[in-house]
Amino acid sequence: MSAPKANLELLPRSVQVALTLGLGALLAFPFAGSDFYTQMVTRMMIMAIFAMSLDLLQGVTGLVSLGHAAYFGLAGYALAFLTPAGAAVSLWWTLPAAVAASALAALIIGFFVVRTQGIYFIMVTMAFAQMVFYLFFDNKVLGGSDGLYINFKPDAGIFGWVPFDLDSKATMYYVTLALMLLVYVFLRRLLWSPFGRALAGIRVNEHRMRAMGFGTFGYKLSAFTLAGALAGLAGYLWGCQTGYMNPELMGFYMSADALMMVILGGMGNFAGAIVGAFAFEILLNVFKDLPQAGGVNLGKHWQLWMGLFIVLVVTFAPRGLLGLVQRLRPRKESAGE
Repeated sequence: MSAPKANLELLPRSVQVALTLGLGALLAFPFAGSDFYTQMVTRMMIMAIFAMSLDLLQGVTGLVSLGHAAYFGLAGYALAFLTPAGAAVSLWWTLPAAVAASALAALIIGFFVVRTQGIYFIMVTMAFAQMVFYLFFDNKVLGGSDGLYINFKPDAGIFGWVPFDLDSKATMYYVTLALMLLVYVFLRRLLWSPFGRALAGIRVNEHRMRAMGFGTFGYKLSAFTLAGALAGLAGYLWGCQTGYMNPELMGFYMSADALMMVILGGMGNFAGAIVGAFAFEILLNVFKDLPQAGGVNLGKHWQLWMGLFIVLVVTFAPRGLLGLVQRLRPRKESAGE
Protein backbone atom coordinates (compact mmCIF):
# COMPACT_ATOMS: atom_id res chain seq x y z
CA MET A 1 0.00 0.00 0.00
CA SER A 2 1.43 3.40 -0.94
CA ALA A 3 1.30 6.25 1.50
CA PRO A 4 0.06 9.75 0.67
CA LYS A 5 2.55 11.76 -1.33
CA ALA A 6 2.40 14.69 1.09
CA ASN A 7 4.08 12.60 3.75
CA LEU A 8 6.64 10.60 1.77
CA GLU A 9 7.72 12.88 -1.05
CA LEU A 10 11.34 13.88 -1.35
CA LEU A 11 12.00 17.53 -0.62
CA PRO A 12 12.70 19.69 -3.69
CA ARG A 13 16.36 20.45 -4.32
CA SER A 14 15.91 24.13 -3.47
CA VAL A 15 14.43 23.21 -0.08
CA GLN A 16 17.19 20.67 0.54
CA VAL A 17 19.80 23.35 -0.18
CA ALA A 18 18.07 25.81 2.14
CA LEU A 19 17.88 23.23 4.94
CA THR A 20 21.53 22.30 4.43
CA LEU A 21 22.53 25.96 4.69
CA GLY A 22 20.40 26.25 7.83
CA LEU A 23 22.16 23.23 9.33
CA GLY A 24 25.52 24.79 8.52
CA ALA A 25 24.46 27.99 10.25
CA LEU A 26 23.37 26.02 13.33
CA LEU A 27 26.72 24.21 13.45
CA ALA A 28 28.64 27.49 13.37
CA PHE A 29 26.28 29.58 15.50
CA PRO A 30 27.94 29.15 18.95
CA PHE A 31 31.19 30.52 17.52
CA ALA A 32 29.46 33.73 16.38
CA GLY A 33 26.63 34.26 18.85
CA SER A 34 26.71 35.27 22.51
CA ASP A 35 25.79 32.90 25.34
CA PHE A 36 22.34 34.49 25.49
CA TYR A 37 21.55 33.72 21.86
CA THR A 38 23.17 30.29 22.11
CA GLN A 39 20.73 29.42 24.88
CA MET A 40 17.85 30.89 22.88
CA VAL A 41 18.60 28.75 19.83
CA THR A 42 19.02 25.72 22.11
CA ARG A 43 15.47 26.28 23.34
CA MET A 44 14.30 26.57 19.73
CA MET A 45 15.84 23.19 18.92
CA ILE A 46 14.18 21.65 21.98
CA MET A 47 10.84 23.00 20.78
CA ALA A 48 11.61 21.61 17.31
CA ILE A 49 11.88 18.11 18.84
CA PHE A 50 8.59 18.73 20.64
CA ALA A 51 6.92 19.90 17.41
CA MET A 52 8.18 16.85 15.49
CA SER A 53 6.72 14.55 18.16
CA LEU A 54 3.32 16.20 17.75
CA ASP A 55 3.60 16.09 13.95
CA LEU A 56 3.90 12.31 14.16
CA LEU A 57 0.40 12.32 15.62
CA GLN A 58 -1.18 15.21 13.79
CA GLY A 59 0.48 15.35 10.39
CA VAL A 60 1.15 11.65 9.84
CA THR A 61 -1.56 9.77 11.74
CA GLY A 62 -4.27 12.45 11.67
CA LEU A 63 -4.71 12.59 15.47
CA VAL A 64 -5.00 16.19 16.68
CA SER A 65 -3.96 16.35 20.34
CA LEU A 66 -4.43 19.35 22.63
CA GLY A 67 -2.78 17.61 25.57
CA HIS A 68 0.64 16.76 24.18
CA ALA A 69 2.45 19.04 26.63
CA ALA A 70 1.62 16.65 29.48
CA TYR A 71 4.34 14.25 28.31
CA PHE A 72 6.77 17.12 27.78
CA GLY A 73 6.30 18.25 31.37
CA LEU A 74 6.31 14.77 32.91
CA ALA A 75 9.85 14.03 31.69
CA GLY A 76 11.13 17.34 33.00
CA TYR A 77 9.52 16.68 36.37
CA ALA A 78 10.99 13.17 36.36
CA LEU A 79 14.46 14.71 36.01
CA ALA A 80 13.70 17.13 38.85
CA PHE A 81 12.57 14.32 41.17
CA LEU A 82 15.54 12.10 40.25
CA THR A 83 18.14 14.84 40.80
CA PRO A 84 19.36 15.06 44.43
CA ALA A 85 19.44 18.47 46.10
CA GLY A 86 23.22 18.54 46.47
CA ALA A 87 24.69 16.60 43.56
CA ALA A 88 24.34 15.88 39.85
CA VAL A 89 22.73 12.67 38.63
CA SER A 90 23.88 10.49 35.76
CA LEU A 91 22.60 11.42 32.30
CA TRP A 92 22.81 7.83 31.10
CA TRP A 93 20.05 6.44 33.29
CA THR A 94 17.92 9.52 34.01
CA LEU A 95 17.34 10.26 30.31
CA PRO A 96 15.93 6.77 29.54
CA ALA A 97 13.98 6.82 32.82
CA ALA A 98 12.38 10.21 32.09
CA VAL A 99 11.54 9.29 28.49
CA ALA A 100 10.13 5.95 29.69
CA ALA A 101 7.94 7.78 32.22
CA SER A 102 6.46 9.94 29.46
CA ALA A 103 6.03 6.91 27.19
CA LEU A 104 4.26 4.97 29.96
CA ALA A 105 1.91 7.89 30.64
CA ALA A 106 1.20 8.18 26.91
CA LEU A 107 0.56 4.43 26.70
CA ILE A 108 -1.92 4.48 29.59
CA ILE A 109 -3.72 7.63 28.43
CA GLY A 110 -3.58 6.54 24.79
CA PHE A 111 -5.24 3.23 25.64
CA PHE A 112 -8.39 5.24 26.35
CA VAL A 113 -8.16 8.21 23.98
CA VAL A 114 -7.36 6.40 20.72
CA ARG A 115 -10.72 4.65 20.98
CA THR A 116 -12.31 8.02 20.19
CA GLN A 117 -12.28 9.98 16.95
CA GLY A 118 -12.54 13.53 15.68
CA ILE A 119 -13.60 16.23 18.12
CA TYR A 120 -14.00 13.63 20.88
CA PHE A 121 -10.32 12.66 20.55
CA ILE A 122 -9.29 16.32 20.79
CA MET A 123 -11.41 16.94 23.90
CA VAL A 124 -10.35 13.75 25.68
CA THR A 125 -6.63 14.45 25.14
CA MET A 126 -7.13 17.94 26.54
CA ALA A 127 -9.11 16.57 29.50
CA PHE A 128 -6.39 14.07 30.45
CA ALA A 129 -3.71 16.75 30.11
CA GLN A 130 -5.66 19.11 32.38
CA MET A 131 -5.93 16.33 34.95
CA VAL A 132 -2.15 15.93 34.91
CA PHE A 133 -1.71 19.72 35.06
CA TYR A 134 -3.88 20.11 38.15
CA LEU A 135 -2.32 17.06 39.78
CA PHE A 136 0.98 18.95 39.85
CA PHE A 137 -0.48 22.45 40.23
CA ASP A 138 -2.49 21.67 43.38
CA ASN A 139 -0.03 19.28 45.03
CA LYS A 140 2.72 20.82 47.15
CA VAL A 141 4.53 17.48 47.34
CA LEU A 142 4.93 17.63 43.54
CA GLY A 143 6.07 21.23 43.62
CA GLY A 144 2.72 22.98 43.43
CA SER A 145 2.25 26.10 41.33
CA ASP A 146 5.82 27.23 42.07
CA GLY A 147 7.34 24.25 40.28
CA LEU A 148 10.68 22.60 40.98
CA TYR A 149 14.29 23.67 40.47
CA ILE A 150 16.96 21.40 38.99
CA ASN A 151 20.13 22.65 40.66
CA PHE A 152 22.59 20.51 38.72
CA LYS A 153 22.70 19.46 35.11
CA PRO A 154 22.99 15.69 34.56
CA ASP A 155 26.48 14.25 34.67
CA ALA A 156 27.68 12.59 31.45
CA GLY A 157 30.55 10.77 33.17
CA ILE A 158 31.17 7.08 32.44
CA PHE A 159 33.27 5.37 35.15
CA GLY A 160 35.21 8.57 35.76
CA TRP A 161 35.56 9.54 32.09
CA VAL A 162 33.55 12.62 31.11
CA PRO A 163 32.99 12.79 27.32
CA PHE A 164 31.19 16.15 27.57
CA ASP A 165 29.98 18.60 30.19
CA LEU A 166 26.39 19.84 29.96
CA ASP A 167 27.27 22.82 32.19
CA SER A 168 28.90 24.31 29.11
CA LYS A 169 26.33 26.25 27.09
CA ALA A 170 28.03 25.31 23.83
CA THR A 171 28.08 21.62 24.77
CA MET A 172 24.39 21.71 25.71
CA TYR A 173 23.75 23.38 22.35
CA TYR A 174 25.53 20.70 20.32
CA VAL A 175 24.01 17.82 22.30
CA THR A 176 20.55 19.26 21.62
CA LEU A 177 21.41 19.76 17.95
CA ALA A 178 22.60 16.15 17.64
CA LEU A 179 19.43 14.83 19.28
CA MET A 180 17.23 17.02 17.08
CA LEU A 181 18.92 15.62 13.96
CA LEU A 182 18.66 12.04 15.26
CA VAL A 183 14.94 12.47 15.94
CA TYR A 184 14.45 13.93 12.46
CA VAL A 185 16.34 11.10 10.74
CA PHE A 186 14.52 8.48 12.83
CA LEU A 187 11.07 9.90 12.07
CA ARG A 188 11.87 10.45 8.42
CA ARG A 189 12.96 6.83 8.15
CA LEU A 190 9.83 5.78 10.03
CA LEU A 191 7.67 7.39 7.35
CA TRP A 192 9.13 5.06 4.73
CA SER A 193 8.69 1.94 6.85
CA PRO A 194 5.60 -0.29 6.70
CA PHE A 195 4.60 1.13 10.08
CA GLY A 196 4.78 4.71 8.80
CA ARG A 197 2.85 3.85 5.66
CA ALA A 198 0.15 2.24 7.79
CA LEU A 199 -0.11 5.41 9.91
CA ALA A 200 -0.44 7.50 6.76
CA GLY A 201 -3.16 5.15 5.52
CA ILE A 202 -5.04 5.53 8.81
CA ARG A 203 -4.96 9.29 8.39
CA VAL A 204 -6.43 9.06 4.89
CA ASN A 205 -9.07 6.37 5.45
CA GLU A 206 -9.13 4.38 8.67
CA HIS A 207 -12.20 2.36 7.66
CA ARG A 208 -10.46 1.11 4.54
CA MET A 209 -7.38 0.18 6.58
CA ARG A 210 -9.57 -1.92 8.88
CA ALA A 211 -11.19 -3.58 5.89
CA MET A 212 -7.71 -4.49 4.62
CA GLY A 213 -6.98 -6.27 7.90
CA PHE A 214 -4.88 -3.66 9.72
CA GLY A 215 -5.33 -3.40 13.49
CA THR A 216 -5.69 0.36 13.54
CA PHE A 217 -6.06 0.57 17.32
CA GLY A 218 -2.60 -0.93 17.85
CA TYR A 219 -1.02 1.31 15.23
CA LYS A 220 -2.56 4.46 16.68
CA LEU A 221 -1.65 3.47 20.24
CA SER A 222 1.95 2.81 19.16
CA ALA A 223 2.14 6.20 17.43
CA PHE A 224 0.62 7.90 20.48
CA THR A 225 3.15 6.24 22.79
CA LEU A 226 6.12 7.02 20.54
CA ALA A 227 5.01 10.65 20.22
CA GLY A 228 4.75 10.88 24.01
CA ALA A 229 8.26 9.44 24.41
CA LEU A 230 9.72 11.98 21.98
CA ALA A 231 7.87 14.79 23.73
CA GLY A 232 9.45 13.48 26.93
CA LEU A 233 12.90 13.75 25.33
CA ALA A 234 12.19 17.41 24.60
CA GLY A 235 10.94 17.96 28.16
CA TYR A 236 14.05 16.35 29.63
CA LEU A 237 16.27 18.63 27.56
CA TRP A 238 14.20 21.63 28.62
CA GLY A 239 14.73 20.74 32.28
CA CYS A 240 18.47 20.31 31.66
CA GLN A 241 18.76 23.62 29.84
CA THR A 242 16.59 25.85 32.03
CA GLY A 243 17.02 24.13 35.41
CA TYR A 244 13.36 24.72 36.23
CA MET A 245 10.01 23.00 35.65
CA ASN A 246 6.53 24.27 36.49
CA PRO A 247 2.99 23.07 35.74
CA GLU A 248 2.51 25.67 33.00
CA LEU A 249 4.87 23.62 30.84
CA MET A 250 2.29 20.81 30.71
CA GLY A 251 -0.74 23.07 30.32
CA PHE A 252 -3.04 23.82 27.41
CA TYR A 253 -1.06 26.82 26.14
CA MET A 254 2.09 24.77 25.71
CA SER A 255 0.18 22.20 23.67
CA ALA A 256 -1.39 24.98 21.60
CA ASP A 257 2.05 26.48 20.90
CA ALA A 258 3.27 23.13 19.56
CA LEU A 259 0.14 22.85 17.44
CA MET A 260 0.80 26.28 15.91
CA MET A 261 4.42 25.34 15.22
CA VAL A 262 3.31 22.30 13.25
CA ILE A 263 0.72 24.30 11.30
CA LEU A 264 3.17 27.14 10.68
CA GLY A 265 5.88 24.88 9.26
CA GLY A 266 3.64 22.41 7.44
CA MET A 267 1.97 19.23 8.70
CA GLY A 268 3.22 15.79 7.74
CA ASN A 269 6.75 16.99 7.04
CA PHE A 270 9.18 16.84 9.94
CA ALA A 271 11.47 19.41 8.34
CA GLY A 272 8.42 21.66 8.35
CA ALA A 273 7.97 21.07 12.08
CA ILE A 274 11.56 22.23 12.66
CA VAL A 275 11.06 25.30 10.47
CA GLY A 276 7.76 26.03 12.22
CA ALA A 277 9.33 25.81 15.69
CA PHE A 278 12.13 28.20 14.75
CA ALA A 279 9.74 30.59 12.97
CA PHE A 280 7.31 30.58 15.90
CA GLU A 281 9.99 31.33 18.48
CA ILE A 282 11.56 34.06 16.33
CA LEU A 283 8.17 35.69 15.67
CA LEU A 284 7.36 35.41 19.38
CA ASN A 285 10.43 37.49 20.26
CA VAL A 286 9.81 39.95 17.42
CA PHE A 287 6.18 40.57 18.38
CA LYS A 288 7.00 40.89 22.10
CA ASP A 289 9.65 43.53 21.30
CA LEU A 290 7.35 45.71 19.17
CA PRO A 291 7.55 49.40 20.22
CA GLN A 292 4.77 51.68 21.32
CA ALA A 293 2.68 53.38 18.64
CA GLY A 294 0.07 56.04 19.35
CA GLY A 295 0.33 55.43 23.06
CA VAL A 296 -0.35 51.71 22.61
CA ASN A 297 2.24 49.11 23.62
CA LEU A 298 2.14 46.85 20.57
CA GLY A 299 4.40 44.26 22.16
CA LYS A 300 1.93 43.79 25.01
CA HIS A 301 -0.57 42.40 22.50
CA TRP A 302 1.80 39.93 20.87
CA GLN A 303 -0.84 37.20 20.95
CA LEU A 304 -2.97 39.27 18.55
CA TRP A 305 -0.15 39.65 16.02
CA MET A 306 0.82 35.99 16.31
CA GLY A 307 -2.79 34.95 15.78
CA LEU A 308 -3.13 37.16 12.72
CA PHE A 309 0.07 35.75 11.26
CA ILE A 310 -1.10 32.15 11.78
CA VAL A 311 -4.43 33.01 10.11
CA LEU A 312 -2.57 34.44 7.10
CA VAL A 313 -0.41 31.32 6.84
CA VAL A 314 -3.42 29.00 7.04
CA THR A 315 -5.26 31.09 4.43
CA PHE A 316 -2.50 31.60 1.87
CA ALA A 317 -0.15 28.70 2.64
CA PRO A 318 -2.28 25.81 3.97
CA ARG A 319 0.75 23.48 3.77
CA GLY A 320 2.83 25.82 5.89
CA LEU A 321 5.96 27.82 5.20
CA LEU A 322 7.87 24.86 3.81
CA GLY A 323 4.91 23.90 1.66
CA LEU A 324 4.79 27.47 0.33
CA VAL A 325 8.39 27.15 -0.88
CA GLN A 326 7.59 23.80 -2.49
CA ARG A 327 4.58 25.31 -4.24
CA LEU A 328 6.42 28.36 -5.57
CA ARG A 329 9.39 26.42 -6.91
CA PRO A 330 7.52 24.62 -9.76
CA ARG A 331 6.20 27.99 -10.95
CA LYS A 332 9.75 29.27 -11.26
CA GLU A 333 10.82 26.14 -13.10
CA SER A 334 7.89 26.41 -15.51
CA ALA A 335 8.92 30.00 -16.21
CA GLY A 336 12.29 28.70 -17.36
CA GLU A 337 14.36 29.42 -14.26
